[in-house]
Amino acid sequence: MPKQVRINIRTVANVAAVRKEKRNGRDVVIVPSATLPDNVVMNEIMYPADEIAKSFATLNRTPAPLGHPLVNGKFVSAKDPEGINVGWIGAWNENLRQENGRVLLDKVIDVEMANRSEGGKAVLSAIDKGGPIHTSTGLLCNLEAANGDVPYKQIARNMEFDHDAILLDEHGAATPEMGVGMMVNSKGENEEIEVINSALDMADNELDWAVDSLARALDRRQRAGFLERMKTAIIEAFGSEREPSANRKEADMTVSKEQFDALSAKVDTLSEGLGKIGETVGAAVANALKPVLDAQAAIAANQKAKDDAEKADLVAKVVKANILDEEAAKETPLNALRKLAEKAVPGKAAALNGAFRSRGDAPAFKLPKGDA
Repeated sequence: MPKQVRINIRTVANVAAVRKEKRNGRDVVIVPSATLPDNVVMNEIMYPADEIAKSFATLNRTPAPLGHPLVNGKFVSAKDPEGINVGWIGAWNENLRQENGRVLLDKVIDVEMANRSEGGKAVLSAIDKGGPIHTSTGLLCNLEAANGDVPYKQIARNMEFDHDAILLDEHGAATPEMGVGMMVNSKGENEEIEVINSALDMADNELDWAVDSLARALDRRQRAGFLERMKTAIIEAFGSEREPSANRKEADMTVSKEQFDALSAKVDTLSEGLGKIGETVGAAVANALKPVLDAQAAIAANQKAKDDAEKADLVAKVVKANILDEEAAKETPLNALRKLAEKAVPGKAAALNGAFRSRGDAPAFKLPKGDA
């Protein structure tokens, strides 16, 4: 039986899409979140889409504690009584579904319950500030050894989700040295369980957050300018010299047609300017991100050039060693070529696996599984 381990997988919540609702007369905050993409590889472990599909629903209605609960320096289940005592802030996970090859979920936070603890207050404050908030999914699974020429060593099987934690001011799952074992397993038995900490590639999520933050900042700046111009227009239309007086006659408070027409014209002008805020924000965001996107494109181009050069060299090696002809070598993925090149001896075909047998002068071979 493959060994059972606990895995913490870190990602970023979509704070920009936070919404508020009333449930049973109580205020709640709902934070959209996400976890495992199909067939993702982390720490040389592959998480197959079919395994995720049959297990992700076990995360529904589980706790969303503040951090992974620790008792006596060891991880415990967030559903364990001691785990609840140290991590509960009135938050849980629901609305589990799979969309576009990824598990999506909502974190529901009871505002009154969260405000009863310092940790809960800190989470609500972080959400209000709009900064990036990390989450980390805790799950149990069995690790099965991988076979063949694949870019991972193990496969996650029989996954059971325990919780999806909220992380503030901690590295959480990105810190390997925190994997100190688990005191209580899913069956409530005392048992030491190896912990593996992983982090999804969060570059896209961090970029989305940066774009959203910039857009909101620019929008606030534009709105502030609009409100100031509106205030000025009203003051000018009604006159800024007269101070309010309780003894002023009703006739003095009447707005003349000329004053009303003047104010209407200024409001129309300001409204036209407000309608262009979206265009202004969009252009500013595009200009601000252009250096970042250009740099990413340059990095990608440089890496492709390196890969192309390496592949050309490897193609030459395997062709010279009579392992593959040139056409087949060029169609072979880079990772497979690296493995083949290790066996390359010029002028002599090398056995690629135990099933290889030479037949006369015609070399026979099988490509490693997955590289065909």
